[in-house]
Amino acid sequence: MNLSEQVVALIFSFIYGGVLSVLYNFNYNILFYKNRVVKIIFNILFILDLVLIYFFVMRKINNAIIHPYFYLLIILGFFLFFDVTKRFRMMVKMPEVKKKIKKDAQKCKK
Repeated sequence: MNLSEQVVALIFSFIYGGVLSVLYNFNYNILFYKNRVVKIIFNILFILDLVLIYFFVMRKINNAIIHPYFYLLIILGFFLFFDVTKRFRMMVKMPEVKKKIKKDAQKCKK
């Protein structure tokens, strides 16, 4: 693997860590879905898709030669983008709908 392939792979790994952080924060809302089977299936498919995408792109860049410093850059990109995407998730999150209290329920029964 030559130097240009390594630099491209390093940059891609860092950017992929940021994309992974964004997608993880959007997936976070699925974790609170009531149906347990749907949560498990969706999360397994989510993880498999992200891993396969990474390996397919790395295969195109440098024949899928993965070095430990690629993983370090994924983790670095993930944590650098995590706080930003967490704040963005809080802004995008829909407010909860509160139930209206009936006037009869407010009166104390004696």
